Amino acid sequence: LTLTASMAASASAEFFADIALCPMEAVKVRIQTKPGWASTLRQGFPIILKEEGVGGFYKGLVPLWARQIPYTMMKFACFERTVEALYKYVVPKPRGDCSKSEQLAVTFTAGYIAGVFCAIVSHPADTIVSKLNQDKGSNFVQAAKNLGLAGMWKGLGPRIIMIGTLTALQWFIYDTVKVVLRLPRPPPPEMPASLKAKLNNQS
Repeated sequence: LTLTASMAASASAEFFADIALCPMEAVKVRIQTKPGWASTLRQGFPIILKEEGVGGFYKGLVPLWARQIPYTMMKFACFERTVEALYKYVVPKPRGDCSKSEQLAVTFTAGYIAGVFCAIVSHPADTIVSKLNQDKGSNFVQAAKNLGLAGMWKGLGPRIIMIGTLTALQWFIYDTVKVVLRLPRPPPPEMPASLKAKLNNQS
């Protein structure tokens, strides 16, 4: 897949997935931010339905899209380009000459870097989603104004650590399964001519 096609495919998948995710996200945030409100998804669903109607489950859908779609696009696009860059400019030999453990180390590193960028591009919208589900009757613009610019970026550091580690482990497990099962993998990027010449001179 080209970069554009990969980003379009990931954005489309996330668009529809968020429609299913949004009601559960609404209940989850209320459980986290309102002690005693409810303790399970089963308890929380009827409370929102009674107090706010079906719309209560989806008032955070637009900011959820704003959080998850850039997150998913970055997750795939950044990971793929980072893997290419690592093999081109950092790893001193072609991927075909690397051991499985070396290849998986590259995967983990690229996954962590991708996760850092995922956290950055999605953090303001993530904060707004949480604020929306805490405040009844608020909307996207009101929540953003109440938070302010500094408020939307609060907690970015811990989220970078969390999302970076999570994304790295996701890609690591995904690639490990492909390596163990010997499933087809994309061809490695070609090594730059300058690096080839350097390696040849060293040998």
